[in-house]
Amino acid sequence: MDIFLNNAHHPNFSWVDSCLIEFSTVITLFKNDNSVAERIKESEMTQKAQKDEETTLIFTTPPNLLTLLRILLVPFMVIFMSFHSSFWDVMATLVFIVASITDYFDGYLARKKDMVSVYGKLMDPLADKFLVASALIMLLTLNRVHEYIVTLLICREFAVTGLRSIASAEGLIIPASRSAKWKTATQMVAIPLLIFKEPFLGIPIYSLGQLLLLVSLLISLGSAQVYVMDFFKALKIKRRKRKKANSEPSTPHPKFSDLD
Repeated sequence: MDIFLNNAHHPNFSWVDSCLIEFSTVITLFKNDNSVAERIKESEMTQKAQKDEETTLIFTTPPNLLTLLRILLVPFMVIFMSFHSSFWDVMATLVFIVASITDYFDGYLARKKDMVSVYGKLMDPLADKFLVASALIMLLTLNRVHEYIVTLLICREFAVTGLRSIASAEGLIIPASRSAKWKTATQMVAIPLLIFKEPFLGIPIYSLGQLLLLVSLLISLGSAQVYVMDFFKALKIKRRKRKKANSEPSTPHPKFSDLD
């Protein structure tokens, strides 16, 4: 473009040369605008990444506070159940129901409002286990559930938690299966029925709770088997890919077939 500008006053300079200068100027401005837009976009993406990283380290988010509330409700449920009276059984049932509702809303808010945090990933599964395990142990002391069912359910939770820890150390993510969600749903319905115990409107609440807890046990054992199978399947795939990557020579540019 500098050449055109230097020859702009030459006697043989025509209107074609002028058009070329204008075209070159437009192209230069267009490139500059694109460069500025790209820098602005990169800056916005960097700021968003920094904001997301900061958000994951914030404790006082609504989902985390709901999870904390669920943990704090556990001692009240245990205390109410230890009074061995119908009134306090009702109170313990209400506490369990409220805690179960917070379990739904903390996950919903974390996903909907993009408030997933490190604290939530740690506390949410722990809060669920605190609530369910405490209720089962108290029901066992009240002779409302069989000790074999409680033992199997709690051992299953320990096994799956340990498996998830190993998977995380291996860089693997095992999503919750549909059966695991059904297991949680049946437990969240069965346990308050067993705490309440008394018949209501002719409905055998206690017998229904026992049936649902047994169904929950069967689903729990089945979902645990799925977790184990998915873990070893994902681990084999990962190690096979790693072995293949180590055996192949590194190439500076991928082939077009690899990009399909």
